[in-house]
Amino acid sequence: MKKRKFGLVMSLLLAAGTMLAGCGSDDGGSSNGKESDLKVGMVTDAGTIDDKSFNQGTWEGILKAEEDLGVKSKYLKPAGTTEAEYLKEIGNLYDAEYKFIITPGFKFETAVFQAQDKYEDAKFVIIDGNPHNGDYNPVVKDNTVAVFFAEHESGFLAGVAAAVELKEGEAGFIGGMEIPAVQKFNWGFQQGLKYANENLGTNVTMKAENVVYQGSFDNAAAGGQIAAQFYDRGVNVIFTAAGGVGVGAINEAKNRAKAGDNIWIVGVDVDQFEDGKYDGDKSVILTSAMKKLDQVAFDMIQAEIDGKFPGGETLTFDAKNDGIGLPEKNPNLSEETTGKVKEVYEKIKSEEIKVSAEQGDLFK
Repeated sequence: MKKRKFGLVMSLLLAAGTMLAGCGSDDGGSSNGKESDLKVGMVTDAGTIDDKSFNQGTWEGILKAEEDLGVKSKYLKPAGTTEAEYLKEIGNLYDAEYKFIITPGFKFETAVFQAQDKYEDAKFVIIDGNPHNGDYNPVVKDNTVAVFFAEHESGFLAGVAAAVELKEGEAGFIGGMEIPAVQKFNWGFQQGLKYANENLGTNVTMKAENVVYQGSFDNAAAGGQIAAQFYDRGVNVIFTAAGGVGVGAINEAKNRAKAGDNIWIVGVDVDQFEDGKYDGDKSVILTSAMKKLDQVAFDMIQAEIDGKFPGGETLTFDAKNDGIGLPEKNPNLSEETTGKVKEVYEKIKSEEIKVSAEQGDLFK
């Protein structure tokens, strides 16, 4: 297995005009002005294609490639989340000539491990996971690329933004499954709060009882119940890294905001501002800790079209290559807050601030 930072691997792609900041052509065709015959398939993870989070963010990148690069696209939703069910849909895509297949989520690890050998003339992109045979020893073949994100850095920025904007109060965290990607969001968020309290004059605390992993990514009702409990205990802002569970928390926040409560949600993976709207342009989404899922999906497709697919690589998207961050527009953040966040972002880039990907010494 070859493992490198995204910025190094994608130097090949920069020559083709592909960057995280903006890709593709303006004329609706591919970069060489021709329609592509590439057929791109996606198998959804737990949840739906419009989950306002991981599946949707990845799919939107594929749709952008369809529009800008002329590829054909298709997604399939498996009956469940077992290896056999994932392999079935991968096989169905392959049989339909969709041989560039994107799988968003760690649950695909063993399925992609088998698929990369079974379908040697196909290409696979697995996001937030490494192919393995159940032993957690990564095996990334030349027809596969594994993609990871520095969620802790994105969570850190969101924590700083929340603390600087609110000045004081109580924060909470609702996670889906207790897996590394979700944990890193939590740990980074807590570090961001702590950094702001120690360096930027804020006082936003977080109690252990207000950190909950629900255990799934699709139980919206449970997300709403947990959020209600948090708000009833005096929590002002909840960071949700939980897919559909987070949608339930957002809905609870909207109901309370309609009733006049001053409470907030920090979104995840994609900009969830629109999903938090409850009264005209008002939204309960303070900001969102983003992973550039759409751009990563687009870039991998562009790489394949340009003959630069980084097969065999494990790529890391972080602050240094602008693979994570907050939305470009944050209507609920003041100019002061966005300015402070930009300063912190640059310090993470330069490694003046180093965000830990482990739990470390956080709030108790």
